[in-house]
Amino acid sequence: QVQLVESGGGLVQPGGSLRLSCAASGSIYSTYAMCWYRQAPGKQRELVAVITSGGSTNYADAVKGRFTISRDNAKHTVYLQMNSLKPEDTGVYYCKADLRPITTMTVNTYWGQGTQVTVSS
Repeated sequence: QVQLVESGGGLVQPGGSLRLSCAASGSIYSTYAMCWYRQAPGKQRELVAVITSGGSTNYADAVKGRFTISRDNAKHTVYLQMNSLKPEDTGVYYCKADLRPITTMTVNTYWGQGTQVTVSS
């Protein structure tokens, strides 16, 4: 069974850095677009960054210049390097990926369980 497992969240002071990881487990034939979303308390989930299978990236205006999304296709893993963190970056961060499992050979969208990021002094 294919699933996404996130790690790397935690508590950090303003101005600090964190690196999130999201690894797809299971028998995967190919991985397509991979994204990071976040959801702050009382707010809707929002797209933070996306990376295509070819490595093209796009970012929300609020994180441009501070966050970097990258991927390791061989490991079916996506990363989010977060620098110069601000209190408004606080929230639960979710990864999403379009994957083609070997068992079905159809492309489906998968979500991770979420990891908490808290930016506070």
